[in-house]
Amino acid sequence: MIDIKRILSLLPHRYPFLMIDKVLELKKGEYVKAVKNVTFNEPYFMGHFPGDPVMPGVLIIEALAQAGALIALSLLSEEEIRVSKAYFAGIEKAKFKKVVRPGDVLILEGKMINRKANFWKMKASAKVDGQVVAEAVLQAAIVKEV
Repeated sequence: MIDIKRILSLLPHRYPFLMIDKVLELKKGEYVKAVKNVTFNEPYFMGHFPGDPVMPGVLIIEALAQAGALIALSLLSEEEIRVSKAYFAGIEKAKFKKVVRPGDVLILEGKMINRKANFWKMKASAKVDGQVVAEAVLQAAIVKEV
């Protein structure tokens, strides 16, 4: 398991945009299973939607992308992680099947499909209580900052 301290050392995101609370499983370069606890005090719930809070689908996809970045970053050395960033490079076949509300626990799963140089492609799904709420094929690029 990877805790929030380690996640913060791997991803550049910070509140309110960090969407990963912990990692339950990580098979380097292959698979990730992470958690996003959806709480009512998330800033987007003030406007999406007042009186009927629903987590925006784009933020579910962002959570999946952040989890997926951890798969690629898991293969890098500490020095490479320090000078690299994972950038969202593409999205295909996104589907949203159920709404996500405050109190839900999103289980984010990603499995690498392929890799070409610094470009990664992953099949991802988000589940609540074992039911798929969203899925997509995501692409990321790992870029060394100079």
